[in-house]
Amino acid sequence: MIHEILPVGMLGCNCSIIGDEVSREAIVIDPGDDISKIVALLEKHALKVTQIAITHAHIDHIGGAQKLRALTGAPVYMHEADSFLADRLDVQAGWLGIETPENPGIDTPAREGDVLKAGTIEATVLHTPGHTPGSISLFLPQEKKLIAGDTLFLGSVGRTDLPGGDPDAIAKSIRGKLYTLPEDTVVIAGHGGPTTIGREKQSNMFVRP
Repeated sequence: MIHEILPVGMLGCNCSIIGDEVSREAIVIDPGDDISKIVALLEKHALKVTQIAITHAHIDHIGGAQKLRALTGAPVYMHEADSFLADRLDVQAGWLGIETPENPGIDTPAREGDVLKAGTIEATVLHTPGHTPGSISLFLPQEKKLIAGDTLFLGSVGRTDLPGGDPDAIAKSIRGKLYTLPEDTVVIAGHGGPTTIGREKQSNMFVRP
């Protein structure tokens, strides 16, 4: 499996490019900005985007999705509970003092238990609300990897003081869904470096098992 992690935009959102080495199909997760850099990596590996997955609709994760869809024709996959955030990208842009990106909308609504595919690669959708109502995480069982968005970080969890945030919900999502995954699962957070499920269960001071 090809897995490129590219920090994009002013907030350094971790955009993941996951590609199948045989079919050359790819899923791009959280293309928040710097679409030219994402496209360059796709071209480097001769990958064709079959899906654009958004873990949640904060501007740093969704901001470049419409540009990437226009370039690749790939559909946008996101949970409908975050539509209210996508509809307010102008407000979010105002917080950061940046230009308002175009709302990509949702081509395919994300649902718990869905399986996204790129060739032989499979990513199971976990609905993990708390950071936002529609936050999702993607678990790749064959690779023992979790793309956690802004739900779980190295030694921390996603903030819940923004519109739609819920501290009880994020704790429930982490304990009930993420901490049940194999402990050697590598966690790719929405920002910063990687961790593992086992490490967070043992040392995360914000959410204990």
